[in-house]
Amino acid sequence: MTPETTSLWRGRALRAASLDDWTDRREHYDTAVVGAGISGTVTALLLARRGLRVALVEARDIGAVTTGNTTGKVSVLQGTRLSRIGRRHSEVIRQGYVDGTLAAQRWIVDFCTRHGVDFETADAYTYAQDPANVGSVDAEYHHCRASGLPAERVTDLPLPYPVAAAVRIPGQVQLDPMPLLHTVVGEFRAAGGEVFTGRRVRSVSSGDPSCLLHTDQGDLRAHRVVLATGVPILDRGAFFARLEPERSYSLAVEVPGGPPEGMFLSVDSPTRSLRTASAAGTPASTDRLLLVGGNGHVVGRHDSTRSAYDDLLRWSQKTFPGAREVYRWSAQDYSDIDALPEVGPVLPGTDRIQVATGFGKWGMTGGVAAALILASRFGDATDPEVESWAPAFAAWRTELLSGAPTALRLNTTVALHLARGWWEAETSTGARPGEGEGKVVRGCGLPLGISTVDGHTRRVSAVCPHLGGILRWNDAEASWDCPLHGSRFDADGTLLEGPATSDLSPR
Repeated sequence: MTPETTSLWRGRALRAASLDDWTDRREHYDTAVVGAGISGTVTALLLARRGLRVALVEARDIGAVTTGNTTGKVSVLQGTRLSRIGRRHSEVIRQGYVDGTLAAQRWIVDFCTRHGVDFETADAYTYAQDPANVGSVDAEYHHCRASGLPAERVTDLPLPYPVAAAVRIPGQVQLDPMPLLHTVVGEFRAAGGEVFTGRRVRSVSSGDPSCLLHTDQGDLRAHRVVLATGVPILDRGAFFARLEPERSYSLAVEVPGGPPEGMFLSVDSPTRSLRTASAAGTPASTDRLLLVGGNGHVVGRHDSTRSAYDDLLRWSQKTFPGAREVYRWSAQDYSDIDALPEVGPVLPGTDRIQVATGFGKWGMTGGVAAALILASRFGDATDPEVESWAPAFAAWRTELLSGAPTALRLNTTVALHLARGWWEAETSTGARPGEGEGKVVRGCGLPLGISTVDGHTRRVSAVCPHLGGILRWNDAEASWDCPLHGSRFDADGTLLEGPATSDLSPR
């Protein structure tokens, strides 16, 4: 049997009561927000507070995808992200990203303080164990200091292994994202907003004077639409070709004697991400868990995703003797070719459909920054403070040209995986897969995905309905994953996430 993969946050979250009744939806909304993660829920709340009639539409449930599976770090120190931005962009853009991240962090702290949502402060570290990677730490330190951040160059860390170099920024924030999401949704509804879960938007058509969101259960009409779906579900703007879908893995483990306090992220390969969390879900609890993350890879391009978990567990037990696994889970994020988020119109010159994407594993801050930008631009007057740093998050910028070589590399790799997938499907045969296994074989002239989960063998099309990629079996999550642009499907063909908008057909 495939081990259950549920995040610590979703595993202990209170199940939300049914939200608004789809059959009672309005004839017209000012704005429809698609996706109930951190960017979608906060955008919806801020717009509702401005007096707009807002609908929040979610295919699954609140926090079902990236936000409910995040590490919950709300930090301005983000590994080596700032130095990567600094290498590719101007000082103005780098500073804008820092200012937007700090604005998002302040918003979260203020909201949590006002509404009694628990959070913790901790020092954040970017570190290198391998002396060969000290240069990466030094570069991050330089860009942090040049951006006005209180970064310190240190070597003494509260970790049970030696560190060659590290950057520390004190007083960063960590939290359980699910209480935050549910509180934001509650405030949104109190402000007059409506939330529809279990309603997957399949497409959006824009006309005059409104847009139509098409679902299997009927349409929803709105003047404007915000796509906060990880990667935009519309191919307009070709965001899927500018983003790389990445899957990363996490464990929550009990550590005898307690884990080291702080938020740690290595620059070494494979990456190791550490932070602590309350076992009981409240900071007052003295029982602490250690969250261990890493082993990231492009979606659909790993031979055995279960081995990624196994490697994390081996590392945890070797580094922290006696460590015992409590939860395991994975998350999917999208990194942009120019190392910056993308917030703005799906196509230049129009503001009817907006997107928020490319947060590169830092969506807790990036998603809130996106919400602040969208709220500024959808209101009667823009917010000058937000607009001062918003260009660093622009969806369409001249700097995208500098990312052309990266885009070419990404899409050349995509083409190779497309060709490889079809070739392997044409040449593969085999018997029924064993429990927890899946394989792609020839079937009636087309690739067929066969899997066995919990004793049930299912057959579905192995062709991704987005752009025709051949799916690969994910033996950790028991899903079919697309190696092209990251769409994922349950064993029975039900769409889970990604740019695809339809299920796999049964065979």
